[in-house]
This record gives sequence, C-alpha cells and structure tokens, in this order.
Amino acid sequence: MLTLSDYPIIFEQRVAWGDMDAFGHVNNVVYYRYIESARLCYFDQLKILQQGVFTVVASNQCQYMRPVVYPDVLKIGVRVEELRNSAMRMHYLIYSETQQTIVAQAEAVIVCVDHVNMQKTLIPENVRASIHKIEKTVQHILD
Repeated sequence: MLTLSDYPIIFEQRVAWGDMDAFGHVNNVVYYRYIESARLCYFDQLKILQQGVFTVVASNQCQYMRPVVYPDVLKIGVRVEELRNSAMRMHYLIYSETQQTIVAQAEAVIVCVDHVNMQKTLIPENVRASIHKIEKTVQHILD
C-alpha cells in the first residue's frame, strides 16, 4: 500500500463536530466533501480553473477502513494515477492523526469539459505538463 510520502499534495482537514452522524462517527458522505477539498488543493497548484475548462466528476468511490470521530485532523494525500486524453484518475489516501493510520482511500475520474459548450475536451497541454511536474516531486512518473 502507498503511504502519504507517495502523494505530492497533502491536504489537512479538521473534523468538525457536525461531520458526525447519529452513530457517532464521520458520515460516509462527508468523506466526499473532504476529498473534493483535497482535489481542489491539487487543482489550485495546476491553475486548471483559469484554463477555460471545467472539471466534472465522472465517477468516484471510497473504501472506508476505520471510523473517524471528532476531534481529529485528517491528512489527505492526492495524486494523479492515470492521465487520459480528456480525463484523469485521481487517488486519495486519508490518514488520521488521532489514530496514526490510514482510515480510508478513494478514487475519482475527473473529466475536463469546455466551459462554453459543456462538452468533453482535451486536458490543456500546460496542465498536463504541470501534472507531470507535480507527480515527479514524489518520483511518481506517469506514462
């Protein structure tokens, strides 16, 4: 299994009291908000939102390994696992400071769409180059 050191972007997320559900742990839906915040941290590095393209989630999934409760601070590792013509597959690793272990992992396929006609479009070349550069900081080489 990968560790946080394999992820070029580490996003820190504080668990809020309101993130928990009636069973006393962070609700499964909240993990997707955490992942979204981490993904946007990665995208901010790419400046992708200034490129005339939007990004949409085509699919996502999360594997929950251990419950998380308030208070806690999560470290969410983000990396691009695969680059396609107009999409990327991103992977997330969620680490609990309180538990000192991985508590979840997730994946999402993100598609670039033109902001005018909302049709699938190629990942801009400068964004593609930035992804390669970011991933190389942790010796992760994409094909």
